[in-house]
Amino acid sequence: MGVTIDINGIPVDFPFKPYDIQKDYMKKVIECIQNETTAVLESPTGTGKTLSLLCSSLAWLQLKKAQIQAQRFANVKSSFSKGTGNAESAAALSNFLDVDEKALGLASGREFLGLPTIIYASRTHSQLTQAVQELKRTAYNHMNCSVLGSREQLCIHPEVLAEPDRAAKLHMCRMKVSTKSCHYNNKVDRMKDDPEICNTPILDIEDMVKLGNKRTFCPYYMTKEKKQNADIIFTPYNYLLDPVARKSLGLKLSNAVIILDEGHNVEKVCEESASIDVKSSDIALAIDETTNIMKMVSETPALFDELPSSGATMDPEQLANLKMMLIEFEKALDEVSLTKSAGDEIAHFPGDFIFELLEKAQITLANFQPISGLIDSMIQYLTAQNDGPFARKGKGLQLFMDFLTVTFSSKATKDKIKHCYKVYVREDESNEKAGKQKLNTWLSKGSISGRGRILSFWCFSPGFGMDFIVSQGIKCLILTSGTLAPLKPLISELELNVTISLENPHIVTEDQICVKVLTKGPDGESLNSSFRNRDNPKYVSSLGRAIVNLTRIIPSGLLIFFPSYPIMQKCQTAWEAEGIWSSILAQKAIFVEPKGKEAFSAAMTGYYEKVQDPNLKGAIFMAVCRGKVSEGLDFADANGRAVIITGLPYPPLKDPRVILKRRYLDACHAQDKDYLTGQTWYSLEASRAVNQAIGRVIRHRHDYGAILLLDERFNGLQVRNQMSMWLRNHIKVVNKYGEVIRDLSQFFRKAQNELPAPVSKALLPSAAAFELPKSYSKKGFFDFPGGSSTSTDSLSSQSSLSSGTEDLIQKYLGKAIKQH
Repeated sequence: MGVTIDINGIPVDFPFKPYDIQKDYMKKVIECIQNETTAVLESPTGTGKTLSLLCSSLAWLQLKKAQIQAQRFANVKSSFSKGTGNAESAAALSNFLDVDEKALGLASGREFLGLPTIIYASRTHSQLTQAVQELKRTAYNHMNCSVLGSREQLCIHPEVLAEPDRAAKLHMCRMKVSTKSCHYNNKVDRMKDDPEICNTPILDIEDMVKLGNKRTFCPYYMTKEKKQNADIIFTPYNYLLDPVARKSLGLKLSNAVIILDEGHNVEKVCEESASIDVKSSDIALAIDETTNIMKMVSETPALFDELPSSGATMDPEQLANLKMMLIEFEKALDEVSLTKSAGDEIAHFPGDFIFELLEKAQITLANFQPISGLIDSMIQYLTAQNDGPFARKGKGLQLFMDFLTVTFSSKATKDKIKHCYKVYVREDESNEKAGKQKLNTWLSKGSISGRGRILSFWCFSPGFGMDFIVSQGIKCLILTSGTLAPLKPLISELELNVTISLENPHIVTEDQICVKVLTKGPDGESLNSSFRNRDNPKYVSSLGRAIVNLTRIIPSGLLIFFPSYPIMQKCQTAWEAEGIWSSILAQKAIFVEPKGKEAFSAAMTGYYEKVQDPNLKGAIFMAVCRGKVSEGLDFADANGRAVIITGLPYPPLKDPRVILKRRYLDACHAQDKDYLTGQTWYSLEASRAVNQAIGRVIRHRHDYGAILLLDERFNGLQVRNQMSMWLRNHIKVVNKYGEVIRDLSQFFRKAQNELPAPVSKALLPSAAAFELPKSYSKKGFFDFPGGSSTSTDSLSSQSSLSSGTEDLIQKYLGKAIKQH
């Protein structure tokens, strides 16, 4: 049974009586929206964060819609109260109300009426899918929703779907749409008002694809249509932050409530979205494609004339100029000195060096748009050639255009780019670029030599991505996650003006959680996965034997996280040789995280099945920190009774990007002490990855589980202080292995005997099981706390309108209540 609570004057409908931490969280969300500011909110996984976030923000939006409608009705009353009361007056009012109703459901109408849209962003589509499922559970499941996805996920045209190359898929789709040769897209306009679509407020990606196949319309473009009148839009981060992705999406952020969930990823996504690599081989391929286009255009100009106009011309002179630019840029890259400066580990340059390279090829911000338009036409031209020598369909040109798009996307000054970006050039050891390709004789010296290089334009300030969002005139920004701490350096790096913050405790009690730091294995060997010790056979063996004994005690599902894939593989090989692997297998089925998407899905399905198999003792999923398992997946109840962390997943110390990031932060810290030092960031990267992995278990109020940290370095003060705040008080350090076995046995025995048994997923209530909000009954629908009452009763008692006009208002109000 749902309940309604008042939070800051907003009636919020919640599926059950909220806990205090959920009310605190919702209060902060509503304060942020009402004050039109920025909030950073941390609430542990399992505390109902997503549900609280959706209910509070949508409650505010629902009341906002009601207030706008009420004001419009008040204006109607004022406009027509002096009318004659005849039929003409009633007809005029009917027309006015119809127009007003339609305006509420159109993007242009939303802007005109000042009605905001909520944009809910997360890192992955699986996280968004979970959020959409939560929305279906709420009393707000009647509000219009749009879930944005890529062509790879939503396209159902067989020919486009079969195209493996991203650039070719994009341009093939565009060409078919512009020539009206895609019968799926042709049905979108007449299907967008179809009852099956309009009367289903929440259609996630899977739902939309099923419906598209059933009714033969394009799910991708239908999703774009639905976002026009959506109350809430679900989207991955990159659609907001990536210059290449947002270029084609056209998502309007003005007056929007922006929610960035799983915000611990935002820093990295901001940096990665503003960064890009380009290889010499990419440029050589673009030269090859340009040469072939020049040849085709000169031999068969009619082929290009038949293509739909993209607004850009493609005459031989322009193609020749572009080819010369590509050759000069390739040459400039080949001529970059890779000599390291004294004391430097790698050859790198300030961020503004990228513009020096491009200017040598006569490519500047001033001519970027014409170049981009020309390349777009060229790729479309290549895409149209489905047979013959054009198998690549403009891959090199697309990569070069993406490089230019990212490079010229920032509006920051060159001084800031010089400081916040670095240019890193190195030899491409993966392959030899153009030496193996048969290009024509009009080539640069670099191409002939066959040497390959990689040019990296790396951003180290996540504030660039945040600045783009904030500068779009948004209403407010909410950054939230289960693992954001420490907040101060995060806020500083993102360059946010934060006025509201929260660090919530967990909702579980002492009896539901067991957290142990195990410093030694059963044989007394120190457990330490540092770089110096991870190849120590005694350590690897002791770690394996510790896990064997723990699997005998831990019921049902167990997650084991390793710092990296190579370490996990090395342990598996050693344990197989010693017989440890077979000892673990005797206790539970073992699944190892694969890298492929399909293999991963199969492994997850197999794991869940084995956990539920009554003939087995459960299953183990061995995974890596920062991998697919550690991010966004739910291992509630029996699916995750314990998580073992085998070591601290520090980033590779000698990785060029890590080196440059640490230097950047040290330079920032010297100017502003709110910034992290490079070393603190390096340590925090490991701790945050551990916090995320730990968050896979204990997923709700009645869940329970053990968290076992099998590395003596978890006893260090700095590492412990970087663990999630809710976790710190539960941590117990154990130096004797036998104590862990004893304590863990007692913990699970007590939990199984005293805590509530988990509810079967089949018995969980669906969204339909919850009642619609009682607070929006017809009477008092427009009663605003602290404001004037404009209920239907007050309109009736005070109005001097004719009975026909009065009936129209009453009828419209009833309709509005039903819909909104």
